[in-house]
Amino acid sequence: MARARRPGSYVCGIDAAMDVIGGKWKVLILWALHERPCRFGELRRELPGVTEKVLAAHLRELEADGIVHREAYDEVPPRAEYSLTERGETLNEALGPLADWGKENMLAGASAAPGASAAPGASGAPRASATPGVSAAAGQMREHDDVALIAGRP
Repeated sequence: MARARRPGSYVCGIDAAMDVIGGKWKVLILWALHERPCRFGELRRELPGVTEKVLAAHLRELEADGIVHREAYDEVPPRAEYSLTERGETLNEALGPLADWGKENMLAGASAAPGASAAPGASGAPRASATPGVSAAAGQMREHDDVALIAGRP
């Protein structure tokens, strides 16, 4: 089922961009395709937890928006590769600062806070973070930990 776009009714550029990349998996699909073109099965393995139905729908939407290119090869068995278009490359570049913000504020920022610990308390529940607005789970990351943006990638 294709989503209806709202051209002309956007409030700002962020609104328009979010209409394209909205959804749990789209940004991660873009990040995975940043490395190299991938086949459907490769993308599915790169994104543990995504269902085939959702991945196929997101890829179709990204293709319709001119962000992803699907190259179908006339072979037996049939195969198709997905890659970023030039427009998709520019969108991925725009996501770089967002990734930096997440690493600095959600991953590194939580471990730098004094008293932030994810160790269980006496009740067995994680202790609350000493930093307001930062979850105790975020305290599990250390400032200098290398974090793969996509699970399963180095």
